[in-house]
Amino acid sequence: MATGLLTQIRTLFEGDPGVRKVADDPVLSAELLLLFRMILADGVASDSEMAAFRRICTQAFGIAEKSIDAVIEYLNEFGYETNGSQAIAMFRDLDVERRRQLARHMAEIAKADAHLAENEVKLLRRTLDLLGISPVDVVKPAT
Repeated sequence: MATGLLTQIRTLFEGDPGVRKVADDPVLSAELLLLFRMILADGVASDSEMAAFRRICTQAFGIAEKSIDAVIEYLNEFGYETNGSQAIAMFRDLDVERRRQLARHMAEIAKADAHLAENEVKLLRRTLDLLGISPVDVVKPAT
């Protein structure tokens, strides 16, 4: 009981731990912004795309499920300061496996609703080109 209260007080003063994690890591912020842009590429944020986004946040980045809504709100409030090209630029100097991971996450979001819209394909293709990643790298399992 006391631990829960202390956690609530700490969160009140320090902010949500998931939001802090995203805010303190520009590359993570950039990736989540790109994933969110993929969600919106077809004009509809489907439940399955949002579920894929939440799964990626928890499994790949260790963001607690209870923090994801606050992270989305953070991205919504501060994401307008970063355009897609700026977000992708953060990845250019990272190792190829990290760039592939971004591409795989984007493809996972795009395929989540079982319909690849033309704008989703264009966004993914453009991102792959800018990252120097082959489409084959997106469908190959990570080694």
